[in-house]
Amino acid sequence: MIFWEIFSYAAWALAALLLGWMLLDLIKVSKDYSEEFLLSAREGADELLQQDHAQGGKK
Repeated sequence: MIFWEIFSYAAWALAALLLGWMLLDLIKVSKDYSEEFLLSAREGADELLQQDHAQGGKK
């Protein structure tokens, strides 16, 4: 029984560490990038479409 109690506390500690890490990352990202940049869709499918049009639509 004591093993599961220790395991439970360890799981909560790990969850708290992950939450802290996510909050620190949130602060770092919000300082490094503007909201406009984070919400833009400049990469991914849009880039592929631009490259496709630049090459004349040929695959």
